[in-house]
Amino acid sequence: MPDPVITAAASQITTCRANGHVPVIRTFFDNPTFTATHVVHDPATRSAAIIDSVMDYDPASGKTDHDLAQEIVDYIAAEKLKVEWVLETHVHADHLSAAPWLQERVGGRLGIGDAILRVQDIFGKLFNAGTRFARDGSQFDELFHDGARFTLGSLPAIALHVPGHTPADMAYIIGDAAFIGDTLFMPDYGTARADFPGGDARTLYHSIRRLLSLPDETRVFLCHDYMAPGRDEYAWETTIGAERRGNIHVHDGVDESTFVQMRTARDATLSLPNLIMPSVQVNMRGGNLPEPEDNGVSYIKIPVSKS
Repeated sequence: MPDPVITAAASQITTCRANGHVPVIRTFFDNPTFTATHVVHDPATRSAAIIDSVMDYDPASGKTDHDLAQEIVDYIAAEKLKVEWVLETHVHADHLSAAPWLQERVGGRLGIGDAILRVQDIFGKLFNAGTRFARDGSQFDELFHDGARFTLGSLPAIALHVPGHTPADMAYIIGDAAFIGDTLFMPDYGTARADFPGGDARTLYHSIRRLLSLPDETRVFLCHDYMAPGRDEYAWETTIGAERRGNIHVHDGVDESTFVQMRTARDATLSLPNLIMPSVQVNMRGGNLPEPEDNGVSYIKIPVSKS
């Protein structure tokens, strides 16, 4: 049975490409966390969105900074862009979001998938966040459901739910471009892990096949690149066709059971991201630090296991 959301997204992509109504994309890459932040704008209206921003964080000292985010602010000013959206593809476990800092300087509505409520429930319990931590998504301005339509200036856009890496992963199809977060990496690197709380390799496979049903010519922008062996430059743009033909984990012909077996075995060998503890606690709050304690200082919790 046809997927109506994918059908709508495919139609949007084809129409935008045929009409030349496509977004301009500038990417800012954060080497310490291997994260690509995309600034996408409509050339007709100069309306812009910032996708998956990064706040600098030193885990040894607890110091935060915004050097990369400032580069984005400077670019937006130089290009005379109007920020409508600050979008998160999911609650990241490898970097801290700069969304609130950016909103203070350039505006925009903060959006994420509506399954953030499940993520907030899972990690609110894991970190014993207490009753002051709202688990209703109210830290965000917009909670997108699967198939939600929105606009970026005069560009049409569709939100696509692609869980598996986490329960709340979203892809945003803006014009002819898909911003897919942590689902696929460059074809020579493969796919995202699925072993975080609420993640699932089988669900990830179905989300990826959903993405790979988009037109081959769809431009695809990734959230991370870890530079596969044999490549000497970071990359974050590919196409659906390139992923279908050449992704080393999930190219056409790889069935569900083969993928799940591979992904599960591979995940068992991976260590946790260096910034997972601060990242999740900040990002589940929409990029805000935990509420300050009675001394006015915010703290990151680290659960301790006796075994």
